[in-house]
Amino acid sequence: MSQTPSSSIKVFSSIQLGPYALKNRMAMAPMTRNRAGPGNVPQPLNAEHYKQRASAGLIITEGSQVAAEAVGYPATPGIHSPEQVAGWRKVTEAVHAKGGRIFLQLWHCGRISHPSLLPGGMLPVAPSAIAPKGEVFTPEGMKPFATPHALTLDEIPGVVEQYRSAARHALEADFDGVEIHGANGYLLDQFLRDGSNQRSDAYGGSIANRARLMLEVVDAVCAVWGAIRVGIRLSPLQPFNDMRDSNPEATFVYVVEQLNRFGLAYLHVTELGKDSPGAAGPAFDLQKLRQIWQSVYITNGGYDLARANAALAGGLADLISFGVPFLANPDLPERYARWAPLNKPDPPTFYGGGEHGYTDYPFLSRGVR
Repeated sequence: MSQTPSSSIKVFSSIQLGPYALKNRMAMAPMTRNRAGPGNVPQPLNAEHYKQRASAGLIITEGSQVAAEAVGYPATPGIHSPEQVAGWRKVTEAVHAKGGRIFLQLWHCGRISHPSLLPGGMLPVAPSAIAPKGEVFTPEGMKPFATPHALTLDEIPGVVEQYRSAARHALEADFDGVEIHGANGYLLDQFLRDGSNQRSDAYGGSIANRARLMLEVVDAVCAVWGAIRVGIRLSPLQPFNDMRDSNPEATFVYVVEQLNRFGLAYLHVTELGKDSPGAAGPAFDLQKLRQIWQSVYITNGGYDLARANAALAGGLADLISFGVPFLANPDLPERYARWAPLNKPDPPTFYGGGEHGYTDYPFLSRGVR
């Protein structure tokens, strides 16, 4: 934790994150952009995108699948093949050359997928055979979600091993650390919340049982990286991907209490969903998690400069992660420092495409890349 007096903490103050002294408290949030190449391999275009945003105190990459069976969307990068490792290494080299720090987000989509995206047309996997409501984007367009295959007790250790192997690959790709994606309705979140987990074995029923897979994954990843270079993201009030829980406060208080024992680099909590009371279950004050957590706390959810500075000065968070502002403004820290206008984001280019809406947003200072 920074020793800076709370009244003077702003987004531009430094902070210690595990072994790293970050130059500011602005994290670039993980954002799916659907611009990986064939084989889910990161491309030179991806390296340029992240390099442009290396002035962030910390970059957290878009989610990267831990296995071929973990894919949930077209053209999203993985971290399970030699080619993917080589592609990501070009990204980390580019960011490090600009003095940036970058963590890879480890991702398993679970039931948020479709057989057309998976090896051999296999069914997506999940804690229970419950199809989420809605449709999924596939190479053939939008299709209804399939009813997933409920993982058996014999299959679950293999999932943990996928995370362990992906963590090793991230180390080979020269990342500074990893973030475990435990949010937004993907596999670990599916196991955690009782709306998607209706098992009656050691991975279902009680909160402790539903949290078991997440904690086993954290343990496996920490064994590779050391806890001080591992973070985790949670979304307690987020209904996205048809998620809900009968008692989110009890569920997430328990999880955060258990995560404390690892000594992780940070906890990254998205506030998305708090403006839709009850959509994901009974609402509660997320600051309760902040009060329990014993390390660096990152929050996210539509922050601008004024709100971010107020949250930091008030001790509500240690870092703020910005999504769309970083998407549209590669030089966001400079713009905030100079109170300069921000670029207008271009939503039709958010998912898929080439450099337009990805690497061609203008810098405040022309010619700076």
